[in-house]
Amino acid sequence: MHKKQKGEAAVITLVIVMILVMVGGLFFGLPLWNRWRAGIGGEAELRQAEFNRQIATLEAKQELESAEYLNQAEVLRARGVAEANRIVADGLGGPDGYLRYLWIQGLSKGSTPQVIYIPTEAGLPVLEAGKR
Repeated sequence: MHKKQKGEAAVITLVIVMILVMVGGLFFGLPLWNRWRAGIGGEAELRQAEFNRQIATLEAKQELESAEYLNQAEVLRARGVAEANRIVADGLGGPDGYLRYLWIQGLSKGSTPQVIYIPTEAGLPVLEAGKR
């Protein structure tokens, strides 16, 4: 029996030593593990921040490019309108004829009553003579 007790004592001692080694390993290993995990997390956050910055930069470049194209389109539209107005004005005898044409077009399209001032010989308009 003495031999059996020595074997059991050796096993118990071995288990206690193993538990102490594991606890010691945890005391030493957990801080290292936490530092390593924090470093990995920090690197991931840094990569995410860089990626977000690249996305913001690309979006800003696309907005700038879009604004440039819209600007070019607006300039082309304005040139087209100016050219069309010049052609019509020249065909109607100059700017006065074109303004007269636009006035007539406005009268034919307008559905709301308008007050029209007619210049007299002295260059002064007759101001709403029918209303008084």
